[in-house]
Amino acid sequence: MDPDVALELVKHGATLLLLGVPQYTLVGIDTQVFTVGPAFKGIKMIPPGPHFVFYCSSSRDGKEFSPIIGFFAYVGPSEIIVRKWDQQEEQLVKVLEEEEERFCEAVRSLEFDRYLGPYNFSQYATWKRLSNYITKSAIERIEPIGGEITIANEPAMTKNTPKTSMEKALDEQLKASKFTTSVEKSQQRGCYYTSIPRVIKQKGIQGQELTSMNLDKTQLLESLLIKDYGGSEDLLLGELQFAFIAFLMGQSLEAFLQWKSMVSLLLGCTEAPFHTRSQLFVKFIKVIYHQLKYGLQNDNADSSGVVAGASSLLDDSWFSADSFLHHLCKDFFSLVQEASVVDGDLLSGTGRLKELLENNLGWQFQQNSAVDGIYFEEDDEFAPVVEMIDDQPSTEVPAV
Repeated sequence: MDPDVALELVKHGATLLLLGVPQYTLVGIDTQVFTVGPAFKGIKMIPPGPHFVFYCSSSRDGKEFSPIIGFFAYVGPSEIIVRKWDQQEEQLVKVLEEEEERFCEAVRSLEFDRYLGPYNFSQYATWKRLSNYITKSAIERIEPIGGEITIANEPAMTKNTPKTSMEKALDEQLKASKFTTSVEKSQQRGCYYTSIPRVIKQKGIQGQELTSMNLDKTQLLESLLIKDYGGSEDLLLGELQFAFIAFLMGQSLEAFLQWKSMVSLLLGCTEAPFHTRSQLFVKFIKVIYHQLKYGLQNDNADSSGVVAGASSLLDDSWFSADSFLHHLCKDFFSLVQEASVVDGDLLSGTGRLKELLENNLGWQFQQNSAVDGIYFEEDDEFAPVVEMIDDQPSTEVPAV
């Protein structure tokens, strides 16, 4: 990079100053991971906008890791974030206000410049596609008290939910870690994700109408958009991206469960994609396409083992044609294909997503019979209660 250009990026980009981080610790920002050496004191030239910072302690041989701790930060031009390693807690903590100002001035004077690793701009386009709907207000709305996201601090309720192979692998990783004891003592703090009902239950509505509402999640989507997102479709998509990043980079089981719930909600709508919320679904399909494209690619694994571990969990558990995502996508693709009127961008985006899953996972989505598209795994937590009524027309979803 041209020295003058680099200097401008240093001055106008944000800086993450990390003091006293032990050697061999793994530190990541967005899709990048650093192995801490003796001179490492942080990262410079960070573009303005949302970022996810994560780290974990490592044994000297690099074979054992503590649970990942991560936090989101929305940074402005020339902003400086200062964290100091707490040896007792074995984690990064905020410094006192007077200390922070002193360190910030040193950063502005370029005293730390030689000890700061540059942000890798070759990966920035990928990160932007994974985080373009995450705003500062979205982070403040969802992040846990203290801002730290780690599987060790998540509510115990996640341990009682049905587990996919991915969820079991995350649990086993936590249990097997020799670092777990000190982290388990911390107070449990989960993210403030939007609560998404598994099954719609509404007073005064019974029978076929209630079944229809559970088969088509459009009314539930509309209700959540108004009540929890203030009518903002982008805020919903921001939470979807927040959860995916917290899961993939931060290995948060709670985040995976939220991502799974939100994807199931959106792919479970049959009216909204074609009538009331076509543009939301155009954006949603693009979001999930880039999430899966990044999560399933083989060359994103870093030699550190952190990113490699995350992506291998994603790959291994999603190869199965019995996964929840396969069945949801199969029904949704069929729905789009059979619709009489479809937004052109939604049609092309769905085609790209279908091609990605077929090429990367070998999935097939042809419908073999009339009942092939109505499939629910045994004890499937997302399966609606279906009332079978012979020779009667189906009830339309009530207008919202």
